Amino acid sequence: MEKNWINIFSSTDFVYVEILKHILFDNNIQAVSINQKDSSYLMFGTIDVYVKAEQEKFARELIEKQKNERNT
Repeated sequence: MEKNWINIFSSTDFVYVEILKHILFDNNIQAVSINQKDSSYLMFGTIDVYVKAEQEKFARELIEKQKNERNT
C-alpha cells in the first residue's frame, strides 16, 4: 500500500465496516479495507479502514457522525 494512506477505523464487525466504506464513497472519499482477522479463529483480529492522508479529516468527521447516529 502507498505511504500516504492512513488507518482511520478498525472493527471486528465486517458489515459495519462496509457501511462506513459506502458512506465514505458516497462523499467522494477513496477508502479501502484490509481484513486482518485470523481465518481459523474469527474472534481474533480486526478489519481496518484506510483513506488517503489528504482526506483523513473529512473521513473522520463522517465516521464520527455515523457513530453518533448509530448510538441514538
